Parts: sequence; structure tokens; C-alpha cells
Amino acid sequence: MRQNTNQAMKNHTDNQQAVDTAGHSIIKQVLADYHGPVAVQLWNGDLAVGHADAPCTVIFNQPSVLRQLVLHRDLVHLAEDYLTAGTDIVGDAECLFDLVTFMRRLVMPWSTRLRVMRQAFRLPAHHSENSTRAIRAGHDKRQNTKQSIAHHYDVGNDFYHLWLDQEMVYSCAYFSGAEQSLDDAQRDKLDYICRKLRLTPGQTLLDIGCGWGALVCWAARKYGVKAHGITLSEQQVAYARERIRKEGLQDQVTVELRDYRDLPDDARYDRVVSVGMFEHIGVINFPLYFETIKRVLAPGGLFLNHGITNDTGWQDTPITRFINSYVFPDGELARISTVIDAMEHAGFEIIDVEGLRRHYAMTLRCWVKALETNKARAVDLVGEPTYRVWRFYMAGSAYYFDTGSINIFQALAGHDREPLTVGLRRDDLYEKGCECQPARTNTIDET
Repeated sequence: MRQNTNQAMKNHTDNQQAVDTAGHSIIKQVLADYHGPVAVQLWNGDLAVGHADAPCTVIFNQPSVLRQLVLHRDLVHLAEDYLTAGTDIVGDAECLFDLVTFMRRLVMPWSTRLRVMRQAFRLPAHHSENSTRAIRAGHDKRQNTKQSIAHHYDVGNDFYHLWLDQEMVYSCAYFSGAEQSLDDAQRDKLDYICRKLRLTPGQTLLDIGCGWGALVCWAARKYGVKAHGITLSEQQVAYARERIRKEGLQDQVTVELRDYRDLPDDARYDRVVSVGMFEHIGVINFPLYFETIKRVLAPGGLFLNHGITNDTGWQDTPITRFINSYVFPDGELARISTVIDAMEHAGFEIIDVEGLRRHYAMTLRCWVKALETNKARAVDLVGEPTYRVWRFYMAGSAYYFDTGSINIFQALAGHDREPLTVGLRRDDLYEKGCECQPARTNTIDET
């Protein structure tokens, strides 16, 4: 009996050594030309590539994860294994995407590919996994549906509180420099938008996709406007309404659960703004979106569209499949030229276009740092898989904003061939003190 036991232990040890050896060989061959910031650690604790003090370390917790990656060459599987703890990312998660870029561009000789695949078959084929079905959602070609919006924004107000700024702004900040705090940079962004819209007391403002109410409340407090926000997130509506009540803005600000496509035919606003919602529209819906805004924008009015773009248009890639499955079920990006073309076809005159991608990379790094700092509380609120989704998604977004493959633009427009209500130069955007004073806001309330 003891002899049989000893033989079984020896066989197990030999098998484990064969698995470890195959894992080392696979990584070293695949990453032979990789010299980036990411180290790779195997399930037995050995580093296969890189060094112990690397900025980022990818840990394969199970051999089957590596097997699946080699045989299917689908980076979505690697991302999903991270969500279920089949792999771990230790250190700066943004650095991981340097390795992702290398893998996407990698071309191996057929002889190397065959050797790697043979070694992959030596790895076990199965591993225990926790289903990510609860946090996965399908892509909806209709775009901007209440269900898809809820998937992203109704994760929970308490969760977003952990890593957003004090104003609860879920879009890129406007930094004066690397030393500025996120709170101040977000307040500067809110004010910058109000200045671009040339808000004055008594005007009416529509915020499409108003989030938790930061901009409508800021515009009412600082510029004396009557602001109305719409969103498809029930939790955002509840939060915004309570915020309006606490700030005493009930006479100036309203927020409701409404689709932009359901705005009343007779609705008219002096100014319309959309910040961070445009990514949900879908290119197929651009004509309806811009035509609706043009319809509700009063003569002489201004419209500011703040949205993410990319350099290729929306394509079927591992990254977009991951985003559509786990982050934005109906997300779809377009090139800025496509956006501008759609605005002009709807009858808008483009007044000003500004790219802010560096600001978004800085913003995302602040969010990731805050989320990681509050990991224990985040996991308690939403669970480990959802925490990992947001960490992975935001770190990757920071990387791609930094490298320039995705961008964000603020496009200011007015009705075509109407007299413009902006100055000849941008000077007024940078002048301080153009906000209305509290007394003037009170005067508006009395009328």
C-alpha cells in the first residue's frame, strides 16, 4: 500500500513538473521579444518573464488559463479569467495593456506556433471557475435602452461614491496640471462647460444624461439658469432629486427619468448639453439624436456635445467585445469626423471643437487609484468580479487615452446660419468672475 502511495505521489510530482516546464516554455517563446513593464508569474510562484519589482505582474493562477489563451488566442478569455480570479493583476493595472498591445501585434513563425500549441496540450484543460453571468450583458443594437443604462449606472450610488469626486461627476475632469486634485479639476470642468455655453441668468438648460445632477445644480447655483436633467438611471434620479432638495434648488432644477427620444414636441431650451452620454447613442441613431436636439434648441441657442471618440470607428475586437459584454452593453464609438458630419447634416453650425484626451487619462488614473484604495469596501458593496470589471476597464481606458487610440471632444454648435451668440475669440472662456452672483440668482427665483 505504501509503495502504491509513493508511486502515486511520484507520478503527481512528475506530472506537475511537466506542467510547470510546459508553462515556462510557452511564456518564454511567446514573449521572447517582449521587453515591456509587465512580468508574468506562473501558478507555482515562479517568474517566467520579467523581474520581481516589475510595475505590473500578471499571475496565472491555473495552468488551464494559459492553455485556453494559447489555443484560442482570444484576449477576452484572459480578461474573463481575471474577473473570476483565474488570473491576477498585481501592481499598476494600466501597464498590462502594454502587454495586450504586444500580443495583438505578435506574429510567430509557424514552427514556433506548433511547438507552443503542442506544449499547451500538456496543460490541464479544466479549472474551477465562478460564473460571470451576473455581471455580463448582451450588446443591444437599439442603443441607449433603460436596461443597458441600468447595467452600468445602477451598480449603486455608494459604489460610485468610493472613487468619484465630491460633485459625483462621471466624465473627464479639466486639469490645470498634474498637481491639481480631482475635486478641483471636476469643478473646473463644470464651470468650463457653463462658460462655453455662455450661460446667463434666466436661461433654460437641458442636460441629456444628467447623471447624479452635478452640472444642472452647478449651472443653477453659479449661473442662475433654470435647468432640467434627464437620465435613464433610476438610482441617479433618486440621488439627483435628493441633492436638489438639500441644496434648495427646487425652483431652479428638475430631474426626471426620460429618454431623449421622448422629449415633448413643444419642449424648447436656450441651451442643451450632453456630457458622457453620447457613447450610448450608437452611430445608427446619430440622425435622430442630433435632429431631436436641434428641435428642442431655441433660436439663437447653443448645444455642447461632450463625448468619447476613437480613431477607427467601432470595430469587433477583443476589447470592444469585453466592453459590450461587461461594461457598456450598447457602447459604440465613432470617429470625430463622423460625429461632426452627423451634426452638420442635422443642421448645426460647428463653432468650436476641443480635444481633451490627456485630461481623461489623468481622470481615469485618479479613479483607479481611489477604487483600489477602497477595494475592501467596493468588494463588500458589489462583489469581487464587479470590482475587477471596473478596475480592468478604467485602467485600460487610461492606457488607450494616453496612447491616443481613443479621444474625447467637446463640440459646441448652434443653429446653422443663425447669428452667433459667442465672441470673436475664446477670451471669455478664461476670464474669471463671469458667473452670476448669489443676489442675481435670488432675483431670478423671485420672478
